[in-house]
Amino acid sequence: MSTAPIVSKVWSFCTTLRDDGVGYGDYLEQLTYLIFLKMADEYGKPPHNRDVGVPEGYNWASLKAKRGAELEVHYVDLLRTLGTHKGMLGQIFTKSQNKIQDPAKLYRLIDMVDGVSWVMLGADVKGDVYEGLLEKNAEDTKSGAGQYFTPRSLIRAMVECLRPEPGKTIADPACGTGGFFLAAYDFLTDPENYRLDKDQKEFLKHQTFSGNEIVANTRRMCLMNMFLHNIGEIDGESLVSPNDALVAPPSQTYDYVLANPPFGKKSSMSFTNDEGEQETDDLTYNRQDFWATTSNKQLNFVQHIRTMLKSNGRAAVVVPDNVLFEGGAGETVRRKLLQSSDLHTILRLPTGIFYAHGVKANVLFFDNKAASPEAQTKAVWFYDYRTNVHHTLKKKPMMFEHLQDFVTAYNPENRHKRTETWSDENPDGRWRKYSLEALLDRDKASLDVFWLKDKSLTDLDNLPEPDALAEEIIENLEAGLLSFRRVLAELN
Repeated sequence: MSTAPIVSKVWSFCTTLRDDGVGYGDYLEQLTYLIFLKMADEYGKPPHNRDVGVPEGYNWASLKAKRGAELEVHYVDLLRTLGTHKGMLGQIFTKSQNKIQDPAKLYRLIDMVDGVSWVMLGADVKGDVYEGLLEKNAEDTKSGAGQYFTPRSLIRAMVECLRPEPGKTIADPACGTGGFFLAAYDFLTDPENYRLDKDQKEFLKHQTFSGNEIVANTRRMCLMNMFLHNIGEIDGESLVSPNDALVAPPSQTYDYVLANPPFGKKSSMSFTNDEGEQETDDLTYNRQDFWATTSNKQLNFVQHIRTMLKSNGRAAVVVPDNVLFEGGAGETVRRKLLQSSDLHTILRLPTGIFYAHGVKANVLFFDNKAASPEAQTKAVWFYDYRTNVHHTLKKKPMMFEHLQDFVTAYNPENRHKRTETWSDENPDGRWRKYSLEALLDRDKASLDVFWLKDKSLTDLDNLPEPDALAEEIIENLEAGLLSFRRVLAELN
């Protein structure tokens, strides 16, 4: 079956359920359970004849055999039972709940899933359907799902710069719905990049990727997204751990880390005090391998990612602006990172590209190096794709083409041969190099560097469209509110 009819079916039914108050996220969740069970059923039959571990009485046939209230009761029992299992099966059904209260609509959804032979369907078709749903879910700002969804154009640009090689390992300590894994998989399987042999394909499917995701529903979607793209096995071990990556040093190191750790300045945990009241406490990770102890989640992830890399490992990490300029632990982390690794590139991102409002972010590209008394960073190249750039999520989303100039300037084939586009003669050039000495001389070793003039301040003809301007104002207001809430939390 081609993609179009399946996509049409999936979307039309989603619209039907939305009228009943079932959001994209809830729909996607139920679809994940049902597609997994249907595929388990297909794998159990010839020519596969595989035992996926779904117990008798809780399989696909048991769902199809029931109707009405009996179906609803059985479905709830099935979800709870399968969530107690180990491996991929247990991870998919962990903390699962039925969100479709109308048994008739539940049966129609089961019937729709039953009408497709999912195992026979191409990975590109299955993957496209699921990725489309994930993106729609991210757009539903009320659900907050956007914080787990990195713009695919940005992910692709980061992968194009790193150019991962076959037979190497790739990790993401906060993998969300698996966007970095899928983009790396697409890059590695593109015949224009590599022609993989049998052993390389086997390694790619089973050993290349490793991630952490502490939110059960997001982890479920990540595993299903990977599996539908032909990564991992339905009866194998989960490639994504439910553990908090920051709690302990990594058990193994990796060739590449691609990540967009969750935004939000502090890690905190909730607890009940002696009076029975709910309180929150800043969560700090006392790790001997960290340069600084802090409750700043972003700085902790930067430190952790550095420890995840092999001695010649490479990383591309999305971080908010505060990582570039914050004092105290921030300054310590920056100086240590410049000293112990080669922090060679920073991409300054525009606002209006994330589903979480008020985010000003950057991508750090750094290579790990063996211990040495000499600073491993010699110079940092900055690409300013923020000043005088205006994007909105709907009318003018950021596409890969917008970042193509950065990828070309990055020169992934040989990043040691680069040419600045900025000069005294061309002050509008977006690509500029700063020496290590110049950066260390800045207040707090700040990497929050800008040199382009904001044309909207001096040239009214360069103002963005009214809707883009309105979105930018909202972004700034929400960023300001976020800062005030943090100050209030500190005071309390």
